[in-house]
Amino acid sequence: MTEQSSPERARALRLEDLLGRDIYDVDEEPHITVDYEKCSKCDAKPCLYLCPAGCYTLSGNRVLFSYEGCLECGTCRAICPMGAVRWSYPKSGRGVFYRFT
Repeated sequence: MTEQSSPERARALRLEDLLGRDIYDVDEEPHITVDYEKCSKCDAKPCLYLCPAGCYTLSGNRVLFSYEGCLECGTCRAICPMGAVRWSYPKSGRGVFYRFT
């Protein structure tokens, strides 16, 4: 085994390094939409803290969303207490392609 492919080397990588290996084929149409009116009424805003890809950010008091780096896990839909997130898989052949090596 080479140094790069050894199991010890893989364990030493950070999550960000592993996710950086993924490939994205981003569709022009978002597969996630956010109802910002509902979102503005949410005090907790769990999407800011629980989205593993960091697709949700705060600008002032407003949540901003960017679908381009989405990992397609569905966390945002599951944890949104306001039901403000409409989530579906990207069109066939689009989205994230995980690369584990």
